Amino acid sequence: MIYSQVASLIKQARQVNILAHVNPDADAIGSACALSLGLRQLGISSRMFVGQEKSIPENLLSIPQANRVELFGAVDTLPPADILISVDCGSLSRTGTAASSFEDFTGHTINIDHHATNPGYGSINLVDASRESTTVVLYELFAHLGVELDQSIAHGLYAGLMTDTGSFRWGSALMHTMAAELMKFGLDTKQIAEDLVDLTAADDLQMTGEVLSNLQIKAAGSVNMAILQVPHRIIASHSQSAVEKLVDFVRSLDGTNLGVVCKEMAPGYWNISLRSGEIDCSQIAMQLGGGGHVPAAAFSARGTNLAVLNQLFRVIERECP
Repeated sequence: MIYSQVASLIKQARQVNILAHVNPDADAIGSACALSLGLRQLGISSRMFVGQEKSIPENLLSIPQANRVELFGAVDTLPPADILISVDCGSLSRTGTAASSFEDFTGHTINIDHHATNPGYGSINLVDASRESTTVVLYELFAHLGVELDQSIAHGLYAGLMTDTGSFRWGSALMHTMAAELMKFGLDTKQIAEDLVDLTAADDLQMTGEVLSNLQIKAAGSVNMAILQVPHRIIASHSQSAVEKLVDFVRSLDGTNLGVVCKEMAPGYWNISLRSGEIDCSQIAMQLGGGGHVPAAAFSARGTNLAVLNQLFRVIERECP
C-alpha cells in the first residue's frame, strides 16, 4: 500500500529534490542517481544533493549521473521543488547540513530507506527493513511508478545492492534474483566491482597497514571486540572509500564477535562503525544515538577516543552481560 501511495504522490510532481546521506556510499549515490533517471522518464525534473561540503568519493563517480550530485553547504538553501525525497538516510541527522532544510520544507517530504532503526522523519515514510538496500526499495517502487529499467538505472540499482550485501555475502534470495534481472541490461559487473570495492591506491594501502598494526582486542560483558582507531590526520589525508573498507578487516576476526572502527571525522568528533554476525549491532548503536541493521550499525559521539570507547563499553556491558 505504501509503495502505491508514494508512487501516486511522486507522479503529481514536476520538480523534485533528492537528498543522499552524508559521507555517501554506493547505495546512497546509486539510489539518488537511479531515482533521478527514473523521474526523468516520467517527465519530472530533479536535482540531487549531499548535505556536506566535502567532495563525494571519486570511485562513486563511476555510477551514471553521479557527476550531477551537488554538495550542500551549511549556508546553502535548496531550490524550489514540489517534493523533497531523502534516500538511504537512516535518520534526519544523516541528511547532514541539509537537515534543517528538510525540516523546514513546506511540501511533502518522502523518506525512502531500508534501515530498521529509521524513526520515520518524513511526512511520508517508505521504510522497508526487509530489503537489503535502498536500491532494492526503489526497484519495487519503479514497478509502481511505471519506470522502465535501462542500463544506467540498472547500474545505480546494482551498485547499491552489491555493496550493501557485502558483494552478495548476506541477504535473501531476492538479491540474487534482482541482480540477475539487472545484469540483463548489459552491466559490466566485473568493472563495477573493481570501481566500488577492489580499486585502491598505494598510499591508502600503506594507511591500511598503519591502522591494522594498532589493532586492539578488548572485552566488555560477554563481547570480545576487535577495535581499530582512525585519527583525524588519516581521515583528512586518505580516500573515504579506503577508510570505510577498514571495517571489513574486523567484521569476522577469529576469537572476537564484534568489530569496531572508530573514525575521527573532525577533531574530537567520532563516527563508530559496528559489525557482527552474532550480536544485534542496531540495539547497541540505538543506545548511543545511532542506528542501522542487526549485523551492521553506527553511531557518532564527541570526546576523546578513550571517552567514546568507554561509552560503548558501558552499553555493551549492560546489553550483553
